[in-house]
Amino acid sequence: MIVITSPFAVADEIKIIHSLFEEGLSLLHIRKPDFSELEMAQFIHPIKMEFRSKLVLHSHHLLAEDFGINRIHLSEKERNKSQEFPARFPKPCRYNSTSTHSIEDFNSLESNFHYAFLSPVFKSISKENYHPKKDLFEEIKSRTNHKTKVVALGGITSENIQETLEKGFDDVALLGSIWNNKNPLNQFKLCQQIAQSYSL
Repeated sequence: MIVITSPFAVADEIKIIHSLFEEGLSLLHIRKPDFSELEMAQFIHPIKMEFRSKLVLHSHHLLAEDFGINRIHLSEKERNKSQEFPARFPKPCRYNSTSTHSIEDFNSLESNFHYAFLSPVFKSISKENYHPKKDLFEEIKSRTNHKTKVVALGGITSENIQETLEKGFDDVALLGSIWNNKNPLNQFKLCQQIAQSYSL
């Protein structure tokens, strides 16, 4: 299960991030679209070294090498305009992910992406007026790309994780259901329990 940071500041955010990792979070995507390179460095710096290998950078990718991060994420726009992927990234970056918004885009991905988000599956919790234009559960039946893991994003909650995994997604990513909750850690543990019980 993947968690994506809130694009906005969260009280005790680094403390919560550490708690999530201590509870078994496998990957944290750092998505702070308004951050300058300096702000991104200042955000990453207090995250414990033992967790750096589980961080995924959405922007300021060249910071990866400085902080011992070996995972980067490309937006759809970056992927489409990048002719030199993955050569232009620091050498430790072996685990790369990207974003897609249709099964056609997902199926056409190069095999060097470890996994890709497909969104939105449900009405977004964190973005206003962001909801599915197509039924992605129907779309995923046309999946031909099995080299890249498909990760559900958009409106994923404890109530729909099981359905999402049962209907063909390999994994789920959480954003609004974690950061809009009064107790992010308890919400994460609940979602993790549901996801793990499905995979047993």
